Amino acid sequence: MPFSSFPEIFEDLRRGRFVILVDDPKRENEGDLVQAAQFTRPEDVAFMLRHTSGIICVTMPNAKADALALPLQVDTGRNDSRFGTQFTVTVEAREGVSTGVSAADRATTIRTIARPDCSADDLARPGHIFPIRAVDEGVLKRSGQTEGSVDLCRLAGLESIGVISELMKPDGEMMRMPDIELFAAEHDLKICSVSDLIEWRRSRERLITHEASAVLPTDLGAFDIHVYSATA
Repeated sequence: MPFSSFPEIFEDLRRGRFVILVDDPKRENEGDLVQAAQFTRPEDVAFMLRHTSGIICVTMPNAKADALALPLQVDTGRNDSRFGTQFTVTVEAREGVSTGVSAADRATTIRTIARPDCSADDLARPGHIFPIRAVDEGVLKRSGQTEGSVDLCRLAGLESIGVISELMKPDGEMMRMPDIELFAAEHDLKICSVSDLIEWRRSRERLITHEASAVLPTDLGAFDIHVYSATA
């Protein structure tokens, strides 16, 4: 099945549906279920637990993680994981949960994190949900599903907080193409890729910013000079 257009992806996210985000075949070559965290229900968590690794992550911008007082598990300079994924301490909703591990409890934690008014005091640490910090420039800086999920939610006009979990086959192996396409067809889910999202953003966003200008006097006359910065 062909990949869906991004307007179609955004519409499904706004409806609270899952989409599948695949990364570069030269990277992890895997697919993640992605949902806007503000919509996550117990049945959505149960679906992820049935079809993924079971490690359910909430992705967010650094500013959100800072506001929630979520430090990294490992300092940036000491993070020697293959892709430098910025996991923070794990969390649980402080209210509305029991043990924190059930589908209902995890959904409560996810929705709590996604609330615009959520504060650090609303979360207990450690817990059963894995927050991840996305780099500020999104997929234009780091071509991962963490950044992709945050970008997709933001571009859909939602809270910039996603839920992701890696698809896994029944035999315990990670799901890759063409199995991802078969799974998507079976569950009526749309697919998009990180690489296509990078190109989509580059084709629509202003990536060069004029920072400053000045007049430079020289022996040959005065020259106008300008300074620009590039997002990616």
